[in-house]
Amino acid sequence: MAVAFVGLGSNLGDRAAALTQALGAMDAEGLMRVVRCSRFIETDPLGPAGQGKYLNAVAQIQTDLPVRRLPVVLRSIEDRLGRVRGEKWGPRTIDLDVILYG
Repeated sequence: MAVAFVGLGSNLGDRAAALTQALGAMDAEGLMRVVRCSRFIETDPLGPAGQGKYLNAVAQIQTDLPVRRLPVVLRSIEDRLGRVRGEKWGPRTIDLDVILYG
């Protein structure tokens, strides 16, 4: 089983609820297990002006998914949680990114 770290972020709507739902969805997927999660931290946005602040966290997971499959599964979780993909670097309800694998 591999260890990976996943970055979570949200700057639209109820940001804390979005991160909490994403963590639950990652666990419920059955393809990974959330081992632990950092505290939620508010950060300034990068990219287009006028965005709200982000709420971010990092989760440590264990998974049997190969490194190339993990981002695909995370993207499907984003989609199920209602992420709408608009402008690059634009605001988002949820963002899940592999930070480190292995």
